[in-house]
Amino acid sequence: MKPIRIGTGAGFSGDRIGPAVDLARDGALDFLVFECLAERTIALAQIDRLRNPAAGYDRHLERRMRAVLPDCHRNGTRIITNMGAANPEEAARKTAEIVAELGLPLKVASVSGDDVLDRIGACALDETGQPAAALGDRLVSANAYLGAGGIVQALNRGADIVICGRVADPSLFVAAMVHAFGWSLDDHHMIGKATVVGHLMECGPQVTGGYFADPGVKDVPDLATVGYPIAEVAQDGSCVITKLPGSGGLVSRATCIEQLLYELHDPAQYFQPDVIADFSSVDFQEIGPNRVAVTGGSGTPATGYYKVSVGARDGWIGQGEISYAGPGAVARARLAGQITTERLRPFSNRIEDMRTDIIGLDAILPGSGTAPDPRDVRLRVAARCTDSEAAQAVADEVEGLYLSGPAGGGGVTTQLREVIGIRSAYLAAADVPISVQIVGEPA
Repeated sequence: MKPIRIGTGAGFSGDRIGPAVDLARDGALDFLVFECLAERTIALAQIDRLRNPAAGYDRHLERRMRAVLPDCHRNGTRIITNMGAANPEEAARKTAEIVAELGLPLKVASVSGDDVLDRIGACALDETGQPAAALGDRLVSANAYLGAGGIVQALNRGADIVICGRVADPSLFVAAMVHAFGWSLDDHHMIGKATVVGHLMECGPQVTGGYFADPGVKDVPDLATVGYPIAEVAQDGSCVITKLPGSGGLVSRATCIEQLLYELHDPAQYFQPDVIADFSSVDFQEIGPNRVAVTGGSGTPATGYYKVSVGARDGWIGQGEISYAGPGAVARARLAGQITTERLRPFSNRIEDMRTDIIGLDAILPGSGTAPDPRDVRLRVAARCTDSEAAQAVADEVEGLYLSGPAGGGGVTTQLREVIGIRSAYLAAADVPISVQIVGEPA
């Protein structure tokens, strides 16, 4: 059987859409995968769904689907995505509406079952050892990391577009390979190999030079037009990582090694819902410009448990920024920070943590105190608070520096947002039934 071609159209929710369009049009793909979920992303999506039962899916879903569907249909490319977030059924319905509007004969499926909020209460949280129920009404979401099985079912039932919620990132790609090659999900050796491919592809342009780039250290050409990755996967699980000819970026042994190590603790035991993958034997060989052959990898049976991402309300953050320029900019910014701290003392029992940073001087790494005085700096005051009123006070006091702070402040921006804290727990996979629904077909 000839190799299949899988492209990554997104590596996170806010990823660029243009490169996905290029892949859909010119990639000769069998599958285009959009990986758009993170722990905090889905918790926020759950809150959106609480406010509006028709919401909770990725805010870019409609834009992405409209952009790629005509070319995907023309080229016979099937789409797999976790843009369903907290509401894969509604995301599938919306996508089916777009398909109908475009007049395309495409079948849309949803994969659900990852929402386990009703079963998580007795499960111990990794961070505290306490049951999730102890979070009380702060608990807003609990989503299990599903494996490839539900997506494979949908593809086997003829779905052209498969939309799911929280599925482990590599599993989106594993499902495409299992369906195309007819592998068994119990063939842990092959699923381990497939997980290598999925892990390399899941972050999109990270493996084609984006995020890898470090000028003068790791130079990447034409990063402004970085191409997103394509995996040419053979039936034996080996693959070639590449990108579209003429696109910017770089696929090299180094970019692939760096991506393989991403989020990896023990290379011999990468725990996934489908398999415990072993990356220790993976090898990379550059076989041509922007073409890296990937071999090796294996796996052993999964644990039988799904990791669950648990979201809980954790207060509010209030933030404000203001710029100072010219002689004495740092001194004026420091004074502004001291003033703001003093004015917020009435809220001290509602402020859990507070930072005053001078961006460019000590916002990330502590300043040495001997650096030359910059010509311009930006003060950032941010506080984590128990309630929105205290958080709003932080933003207001920074804005008040315009006239009641040191000279020359300007360009104020403020932000108020609710904090969704993420915890982890584990739930037996047997207690997480998966549902596959083809839009328009009886359940």
